[in-house]
Amino acid sequence: MRLYTNREDFYNDLCEVIRLFVPASMIELCDAPGAFAGEIDPMSTGNADALRVMVWREGSVHCAAADLVQGGKTHSYTYKNSFSDVQYYSYSEQDPLGGSFPIVGFGEDEYLRDKRYQKRCAKIAAFRTMRMAYPMTPLPWGSLTGIRPTRLLRDLEDNYGKNGALNLMANEFDVSAEKLALAERIVGVQRPILTPADSKDIDVYIGIPFCRTRCLYCSFASELRTRRTDMAGYLAALKKDIKYGADLIRERGLSLRACYIGGGTPTILTEDELKDLLGYAAETYGFPEGMEFTVEAGRPDTITDDKLLIMKNAGVTRISVNPQTMNDRTLIAVGRDHTSRDIELCFNKAREIGFDSINMDLIAGLPGETAEDMQRTVEAVAKLGPDCLTVHTLAIKRSSRLHEQLPRYQLPPVSEVEKMIAIGAKAAEDMGMVPYYMYRQKYMAGNMENVGYSRPDKICLYNIDMMEDSLSILSNGAGAMTKRVFPDGHRIERVPNPKDIATYIAKTDRINEERIRLFEMQ
Repeated sequence: MRLYTNREDFYNDLCEVIRLFVPASMIELCDAPGAFAGEIDPMSTGNADALRVMVWREGSVHCAAADLVQGGKTHSYTYKNSFSDVQYYSYSEQDPLGGSFPIVGFGEDEYLRDKRYQKRCAKIAAFRTMRMAYPMTPLPWGSLTGIRPTRLLRDLEDNYGKNGALNLMANEFDVSAEKLALAERIVGVQRPILTPADSKDIDVYIGIPFCRTRCLYCSFASELRTRRTDMAGYLAALKKDIKYGADLIRERGLSLRACYIGGGTPTILTEDELKDLLGYAAETYGFPEGMEFTVEAGRPDTITDDKLLIMKNAGVTRISVNPQTMNDRTLIAVGRDHTSRDIELCFNKAREIGFDSINMDLIAGLPGETAEDMQRTVEAVAKLGPDCLTVHTLAIKRSSRLHEQLPRYQLPPVSEVEKMIAIGAKAAEDMGMVPYYMYRQKYMAGNMENVGYSRPDKICLYNIDMMEDSLSILSNGAGAMTKRVFPDGHRIERVPNPKDIATYIAKTDRINEERIRLFEMQ
């Protein structure tokens, strides 16, 4: 497809909209011909479809016009919105939706608000034009392409009240009633848990970017650990990084709210390595008694009885045992080096040792699976009785082996994935869980979402803080990202750690200097 626009800085955003309808499309940015609607010559596009999006201002009103040429037919839509502080107002007659609310930016200066208005208008115009050409494409989240729809809804509620926010999400962003109800429920669960942005609380993340094998769908920058892998250099740098982080937290007078050790697969460490790291982190950071402390144990092929005991004795309060599916043929197909029986044994051992907060991850849409497979999986999981259940939608990431070898695999259709997600949600509800966080990724089947469910007394604080950008997070380890949420709650600055292990080891001192500057910023 060819994309013509007078706002080249919106290219990536418009591409995200296009790929909602044509996921694998190659999009070429071209010079914009003409000025406004009706001037694309269908013959000039050759065999490619063409989308033009023009953005302009009429006084305080932001405008966008989109024209799509497809197979000799032209679809057009013009969208207008007002840059106004008035809560209720009417659109021009060109907008068929009638009265609605302005789209606003929060806590930003006038230039950034203005740009956000223009970008939103461009995306809505492009979305509604594309929808004319692809009316059968299921798009439950409408024109939203961001990963945090619940944060958007919460911000809108704060500014327009619940009814105003729901109307805007439905009428402007074209979010379906089902997804809007899900988002509304999650926001309601999160509100009493969220920490005020101007608090002194902070979370800590510690990353172990190593795995035993690389799963078919994985795109993380994790390295494989073999018998010959020497972890000494990485763990030494990680401990140095942890010491720097602990010093910063004390010097800034911050308080730890939660710690999350993720990966990769943290339990790829040997018993001695795991014991040393957990003990060092707890002592150096000074974990307060009873603080939420999660280790993403993840894969049962890396978990031993001794590792479970080490984690329990180190004060870990929450772990994950992630099957993804309980169908053995699928586990083999996606590169998981364990069976469903291994999952059951590992889970039951964790319960026996005393872990009373265990999460399990599932993926809807794995190659070759059906809704019946998902049903068998959730029935097996329900017998184990986890405290949290995370239902992911398969995302075909470009750097994954699945993307590279896609023709080899039969993926379930979107309609089947929708059934799988519904089955997962029903299973969570039957186990007494509530949805408590959600996020979305690019290239997800059916433009769906990942949802974390939990028993009400086992909700993971870190997951909410991370996904909602509600709290600063100090991160240690290769590929980890430190982020500071400023007191207004809307300005967020980040310091990324190098993904390459050798580069991370070499730049640990520099990373610390950048983090110090981040937390000194006004």
